Amino acid sequence: MDRYFEISARGSNIGREVRGGFATFFAMSYIVVLNPLIIGTVLDADGNLLGNAKDIPTSIAAVGSVTCLAAGLLTILMGIVGRYPFAIAVGLGLNSFLAVAVASKMSWPEAMGLVLVEGVVITLLVLTKVRTAILHAIPNDLKTAMSVGIGLFIAFIGLVDAGFVRRVPDVAGTTVPVGLGIGGELYGWPTAVFVFGLLLTAVLVMRRIRGAIIIGMASATVVAILIEAIFRPGPAFVNGQRVATGWQLNVPTVPTDFFAFPDLSLIGDVDPLGGFSRVGVLAALMIVFTLLLSDFFDTMGTVVGLSSEARLLDRDGRVPRVGQVLLVDSLAATAGGVVSSSSNTTYIESAAGIGEGARTGFANLITGTMFLAAMFVVPLVSVVPFEAATPALVIVGLAMTSQIRRIDFSDVGIVVPCLLTAVLMPFTYSIAAGLGAGMITFVVLRAFQGRAREIHPLLWTVAALFALYFVAHPLRVLLGIV
Repeated sequence: MDRYFEISARGSNIGREVRGGFATFFAMSYIVVLNPLIIGTVLDADGNLLGNAKDIPTSIAAVGSVTCLAAGLLTILMGIVGRYPFAIAVGLGLNSFLAVAVASKMSWPEAMGLVLVEGVVITLLVLTKVRTAILHAIPNDLKTAMSVGIGLFIAFIGLVDAGFVRRVPDVAGTTVPVGLGIGGELYGWPTAVFVFGLLLTAVLVMRRIRGAIIIGMASATVVAILIEAIFRPGPAFVNGQRVATGWQLNVPTVPTDFFAFPDLSLIGDVDPLGGFSRVGVLAALMIVFTLLLSDFFDTMGTVVGLSSEARLLDRDGRVPRVGQVLLVDSLAATAGGVVSSSSNTTYIESAAGIGEGARTGFANLITGTMFLAAMFVVPLVSVVPFEAATPALVIVGLAMTSQIRRIDFSDVGIVVPCLLTAVLMPFTYSIAAGLGAGMITFVVLRAFQGRAREIHPLLWTVAALFALYFVAHPLRVLLGIV
């Protein structure tokens, strides 16, 4: 086992891998609750819930089950085949796009069919080595910027999910993009739990305490349960109205029900060709293209960023055996359509496990097993609130930004694309958007510097595709699918 996963060769041990596996699971376990809320509560164009469920609770239960099943099996597959500590689950953003922009135009089976088609296409790109070639064509400075941007993105996700950073109204009644708490002030006990977890985790990491991230999560969760029992902050939304002092997603109470049989009826409820008939071939292809490009480059940036943080890149700044990683990730997109959970992808929250010391696919065996177990004990997963899990993301994300020192700041043709890449990832909440802006800018600036010959031919193609990606919404409007 040690030889296969290269545990010792990568400077790790079983204890670190186990702790890393648990850390990654708890850092991304929110998807077990969030994905059902995003796609399990939305009616399709025919007025039906997923799986033609009779009510929302039934739909949510079914989506929760397949979300856990896909995440568990695919994470284990990534560990065994890819042999990296990169966990897989439903991609946020893609599921929202599917619920809002796609299911509103067709049935849920037809929408999931387009996810399946996207997965097949991206798998073919991996098998023909096109995806790997594009990854290798990206300059090392841009790859470093991807790592920095992902670090900022991870930290920003943690701050937003904890409610520490929010969209805030100013005194004039308009809004600023983001701000501290609500109205520029921090509210409620949940925020106090986040601050406690953040400071505790930072101190433990600074003192190099083994299991620092797990200890931080567990301690913050215990404090959260006690606070909910004593002060009753409750949920952040009650009857559609925001409660400033409430928990962002999970209310940390000990559940009364610990066990439930999973509902796997959504598996196979997919129509790969129906979407093309429903909205037309061009419109359906535009949807597939949007899913494809986002999935394609989100994963690419995530894999490079996480590998860099784990110090697993080779001397040329490449990810060894990246083909296997990209293949499993591509199959994950296909599987998401088959089980109707939405497209699955490599998770940026895997950084929590890497921060705990995970360096190999063995950690994925732990994370994946936890997801499979979660199918039966979803109520227990909901005990950990955002406010207790997100401090790990902030700490790990900020640590990743230290790689910015590797960028050549003497070359404006490099600095501008790199900074756009790093900054736009958190500000747009999209890895693909940041990478796209960076690539387009890199190509344009290098061309005007008279150094067009230095640009790999694939980068010209990628830049052109990203240009189409950025105008995808006007194109969808033109095609009548928005």
